[in-house]
Amino acid sequence: MGILEVKNVNKRFGGLQALGNVNLSVAENTVHAIIGPNGAGKSTLLNVLVGKLIPDTGSVMFDGKSVLGRAPYEINQMGISRVFQTPEIFGDLTVMENMMIPCFAKRDGAFELNPLASVGKQTDIVERAEQMLIDMKMIDKRHMHAASMSRGDKRRLEIGMCLSQQPRLLLLDEPTAGMARADTNNTIDLLKQIKAERDITIAIIEHDMHVVFSLAERITVLAQGTPLVEDTPDKIKGHPKVREAYLGESA
Repeated sequence: MGILEVKNVNKRFGGLQALGNVNLSVAENTVHAIIGPNGAGKSTLLNVLVGKLIPDTGSVMFDGKSVLGRAPYEINQMGISRVFQTPEIFGDLTVMENMMIPCFAKRDGAFELNPLASVGKQTDIVERAEQMLIDMKMIDKRHMHAASMSRGDKRRLEIGMCLSQQPRLLLLDEPTAGMARADTNNTIDLLKQIKAERDITIAIIEHDMHVVFSLAERITVLAQGTPLVEDTPDKIKGHPKVREAYLGESA
C-alpha cells in the first residue's frame, strides 16, 4: 500500500465528468508524475488531494488516514505540502522573512499578529530559516525582496518554504511553468537533490516531458478524467495508447 491511496474517486461539475473512477497509489519515497492533455482532470485531482474539492464518491487516504472533509491547513499538518503553479510567496517581504513564516507555523502555530516584529526574540526560528536558505542555496539573497527575484528563484524559495514544514509528501503543480530552460534545469537539479537528501515522497503534475522523464520513477497518464495507464517512464514513452492520447506519434 502506498503512502497516498486514491480509490474509485469520481467528480462531476454539472454535466462534465471531471474525474471518473480514478485509482492511484503513490509509493513512499518515490517520485510519481501525473500527466495528461489539457482537460484530463489533473488539476481537479490535485485539488481533491489537498482538500479544495470533495469528490462525489471514493476515498483519498494519506498514511492510512482520510483527507476528505479536512481543511487545507489540517491536510498540511498531516504532512502534505503543495507547491502551486504560480509561486505563492509574499512579494513585499524579504526572502528571509518569507522563510520564517512557515517555520513559525510549523513550530506551534501560536504567534502574535505580526510575528516578524519580534524577530530578535525568535532565535530558534531564525536559525531554522537560515539553515533552509543555506540548503536552498539562497542565503546570499536573504535580504532581497521576494518580488524582485527571477521566477526560478521564487520557485526555489517556495519549495524551501514547503520543506521547512517537514512534509512527508510534496505535491508539485507544474513547478516549471513559465520558466526559461536554464531555470527549469536548475529546478530539476534542486528536486533531485531534495529527493536524494530527504525522506520524502514527491507527486508532480507537469506538462513538460523533459521534467517528467528527468524526475519520475512512476507515471500515471490521465485522459478525459480517467487513468489510462501507469508504468515506468521507459514503458510510458513507448506505450501506444499514451502516444495517441498525449505524447504524439513523434514522441
